[in-house]
Amino acid sequence: MNNTSEHYSNQPVEELSFEAAFEELETIIARLESGEGTLEEAVALFERGRQLEAHCQKLLDEAELRIQALDDDGGLSPLGE
Repeated sequence: MNNTSEHYSNQPVEELSFEAAFEELETIIARLESGEGTLEEAVALFERGRQLEAHCQKLLDEAELRIQALDDDGGLSPLGE
């Protein structure tokens, strides 16, 4: 498996849903843990994985803020209250 683009999305990370980004990240982790591939491929996968991790964390943070903004009635309350 020399061509990692066959197995990973070429889509910009920012366009991926949380689920798609997390799935790709899991695949990258498995590939890196297997030790298969060249050093160059491993570095490229690691870089993509870091981008995916940051994107997933950003989406989780945004979701947490939305949940915290909900009041007891299910409506939105202003942040900071």
